[in-house]
Amino acid sequence: MSPLLPVTWLYVPGDRPERFGKAVESGADVVIIDLEDAVAPVKKDEARQNAVTYLRDRRNSGGVEVHVRVNDPATARGRDDLAAVGQLADAVRLPKVESAAVLDTLTGAPAYALLESAAGIVAAREIAAHPRVAGVALGEQDLAAELAITGEQALNHLRLQVVLAAAAAGLPPVPMSVYPDVKDEAGLLASCRAGRALGLFGRTAIHPRQIPVIRRAFRPTEEEAARAAEIVAAAERAEQAGIGAVALPDGRFVDAPIVVRARRTVDLARRLADPPPPQSPPPTPPQSPPQSPPQSPPQSPPQSPPSSPPGAGV
Repeated sequence: MSPLLPVTWLYVPGDRPERFGKAVESGADVVIIDLEDAVAPVKKDEARQNAVTYLRDRRNSGGVEVHVRVNDPATARGRDDLAAVGQLADAVRLPKVESAAVLDTLTGAPAYALLESAAGIVAAREIAAHPRVAGVALGEQDLAAELAITGEQALNHLRLQVVLAAAAAGLPPVPMSVYPDVKDEAGLLASCRAGRALGLFGRTAIHPRQIPVIRRAFRPTEEEAARAAEIVAAAERAEQAGIGAVALPDGRFVDAPIVVRARRTVDLARRLADPPPPQSPPPTPPQSPPQSPPQSPPQSPPQSPPSSPPGAGV
């Protein structure tokens, strides 16, 4: 797994293999080939084979991880999916996980457990602590439907439970669930920032146009980045001087966890910085008009030889 925490996770339908390569080139940190919700039942076998073919033949993903969301692992179809892609994908995403028991027989790629039901939330700590689990995430659409929840704020208590379960198990931060309205960029940005305040990090996307918005939402502000850089610099000075306590220029002391977080913030700010604008080519100097060749002086018409006088000749 990459040492850098993914910020963007892009779903691509398993029955659209022509999109797999485009998804890898979209700028997402992780691409998820979806064999579950995005695929009609009659196309699920075809989608599985598409995933197998792509994963087996891929040459280079440019550092982008490729995961596969399989069907419910408690079903025969889900088990067939795992048997087919479990050794090929960088990770598998398991939908509708409701207990740790379903994880006991897993082999192959690391597993991400999706908690999409009341039972899954109740068992979140047990699931997150399972040795086969590399991460957990919420499936908010299914969860909200089961609990008849309306509005994002009503989900915050459930989100915090999963954030706590992941942290207690030593797992990476929990990414946010998909935002279904791909045209509502302002709503996506606000939702991401609200999730970030709860300890969620990164987000799954269903369209490439959502990727830059998600990156912007989770990028540290200039003030946050500057503050973190100040803490990192103070920590480096203390280390060079052989001093355990880290003192900031304003006299305040910070402990080791704050320094660790500051280093992550600095790294994240660099990683998510906007690319520099493209350089315009230098202006082309004006061209002088072509010079006409010098004009030759006008030539006098040739003179006729003088006429012979009358009677002359032979």
